[in-house]
Amino acid sequence: MKYHIWTEGCQMNVADSQRVGSALEHLGYSHTEQIESADVIVMNTCVVRQSAEDKAYGRLSSLKPLKQKNPGLVINLMGCLVGVRGHEKLKATFPYVDVFSPPSDPGPLVSHLTQGEIRSNEDAETTRRFLAMDEELILPVAERDKLVSAHVPIVYGCSHACTYCIIPYKRGVERSRPVGDIVNEVRSLAAQGVMEVTLLGQIVDRYGKDIPDGPNLAELLKLVSEVDGIQRVRFLTSHPNYFGDELIEAIANLPKVMPHIELPIQAGDDTVLQNMRRGYSQQDYRDIVAKIRERIPDCSIATDIIVGFPGETEEQFLQTYKVLEDLKLDVAHLARYSMREGTVATRRMQDDVGDEEKMRRFRLLEDLQENIVADINARYLGQTVQVLFEEKVKGRWRGRTPTNKLVFVESNENLQGRLVAVQITWTGPWSMQANLLTQVTPIVL
Repeated sequence: MKYHIWTEGCQMNVADSQRVGSALEHLGYSHTEQIESADVIVMNTCVVRQSAEDKAYGRLSSLKPLKQKNPGLVINLMGCLVGVRGHEKLKATFPYVDVFSPPSDPGPLVSHLTQGEIRSNEDAETTRRFLAMDEELILPVAERDKLVSAHVPIVYGCSHACTYCIIPYKRGVERSRPVGDIVNEVRSLAAQGVMEVTLLGQIVDRYGKDIPDGPNLAELLKLVSEVDGIQRVRFLTSHPNYFGDELIEAIANLPKVMPHIELPIQAGDDTVLQNMRRGYSQQDYRDIVAKIRERIPDCSIATDIIVGFPGETEEQFLQTYKVLEDLKLDVAHLARYSMREGTVATRRMQDDVGDEEKMRRFRLLEDLQENIVADINARYLGQTVQVLFEEKVKGRWRGRTPTNKLVFVESNENLQGRLVAVQITWTGPWSMQANLLTQVTPIVL
């Protein structure tokens, strides 16, 4: 018996798919890259943007001939396309789908394959033990010998509800995992050769706020850092409202916590930020960045920006441009606003910025950011940095610095899973090239 998983979207979906693969292998299935030979096909979907939803529908429609050819094939639709509030419309549209699973929940598929022996809703504790979801994650065989870095969800769902975002409606309210379960999972991953873990949450720095007297993210980072075998710890995505001094101190003081922070601003104009319901001003964001850089001078900072939000004027867009120009952040994930059914922005606001104008603004920020990152990366030229190598791609080893810079090295040695000092020989806006050092010299971040 074989299974195939198609994953689209964020790191949380990647982690969810690993759990599904682990559960299926527990049931005796083996992984296959050939979708035509699979007995179980899992589609783990994303709907954060319309393009992602359209892609999921297209891929789902392509499975219909396979089902007609092989009626015994089990098709599982999972993730944000299903959401947490029912799937009756999807079931009517795609009657050939056998199982509909909410995000982060392999239970319905396991229940179907075991003919109800495991019931995720009626017997959650049995399901949890069966899947080892909160105590131990055994990586799928296909990933066990090559996965250097793994994602560990620590907060499911989101309760912040920005006006443009569909995630709270699809993933449900915020739910923090117990700290003991998280640490046990990290220990399990370390025992399987994982050297780096990234702690995940839609708003990761809200970890523990829904647990009375529970630990916060700073305290969790300390506990995860103490796990033997783990060399690096990262976390994402943060929110400016909850990124406090204690968390900054944890990053500064814990050697295993990497100096790279994902801190979306989304827009640089206060009126647009208010309409987005973000809860801070552009000056608040500037102040947080200044505080981070003062305490952690070598820290890299990534942000997210949406252009063309309803009502965004040219003047307001230029405020965003200026913030990005002034702060010179290491990464800017750019997106053009698209309406998402069910969000506050779609219900109450008019999508009045044209597609061409959205693209123009997108390109302006893209060009600006390319120049900024080229200048930042140029400072690494000739520097010695420490790189954790993950895999070989087109004849070159690929790895990342503590600040999450992508580095490529040519070597006949097996560098997978090795933490190596290299000297940067070439830099560009999106990656760098380096030579291995035969002798380790002082490391800079």
